[in-house]
Amino acid sequence: MPKIAVLQMTSGIDPEANADVLAEAVERAAGEGAEMLFTPEMSGLLDRDRKRAAASIQREEDTAALTRVRNAAHKAGIWVSLGSLAVESEGTRWANRAFVIDLLGQIVARYDKIHMFDVDLASGESWRESNAYKSGAHVVTVDDTPVGKLGLTVCYDIRFPALFEALGRARCDSIAIPAAFTVPTGKAHWHVLQRARAIEASAFVVAAAQVGEHADGRRTYGHSLVIDPWGEVSLDMGGEKPGLGFADIDLARIAEVRAQVPSLANRCEIPK
Repeated sequence: MPKIAVLQMTSGIDPEANADVLAEAVERAAGEGAEMLFTPEMSGLLDRDRKRAAASIQREEDTAALTRVRNAAHKAGIWVSLGSLAVESEGTRWANRAFVIDLLGQIVARYDKIHMFDVDLASGESWRESNAYKSGAHVVTVDDTPVGKLGLTVCYDIRFPALFEALGRARCDSIAIPAAFTVPTGKAHWHVLQRARAIEASAFVVAAAQVGEHADGRRTYGHSLVIDPWGEVSLDMGGEKPGLGFADIDLARIAEVRAQVPSLANRCEIPK
């Protein structure tokens, strides 16, 4: 039964400081016996001032957080699901990119966030992610990780069932949903959406989250979660502070749930 670690962060506008936190978390997670570490969306830089952020967003190979995590993973012998980083992409927009890194420090998968957070909230918050980030175009899964077949998503993707339908059809054992959820949307929908996605896919959900007051002025909801295929919450890190949490992933539980409620096997095409 693999043990995983979940990093809840309060990422800021200093990439080197964020990289320090990530590298330390890799080392500590491995030291505590975890086989895989999960980190939040925008682990390397969280800055809503896009002019200021532009000075820190680089090509993938030049991004400090990625290099530090790869080196730390290799040294510690642990897998890492690096929730996402802002990296240069083709054209004028960036990519919000997730990475899976194996215990040799090699990148074995990349996933660019598909759904852009373009909303106006009742609280007065307004977000236009598509102005700065290019949407991804591919569903990504990773075979043979410590948590089985892993499906990759990022934050706002959680609101789009078609993506999770695809991950369910792919028979993912676990799904990563790293996030930087706003407080209003988190209070309303975070737990119910995460539990629903786990139930629909009959898979574990690991949702590492940003939390608290950030240097760029935003507030995020936290409550990093691990949820089993039945929808039961096995880890909730709360909404107050950053930290490292741990959970055991009982992969045998997946087959038990799928035998009890075989919704994946019973799926059919809906007539148009």
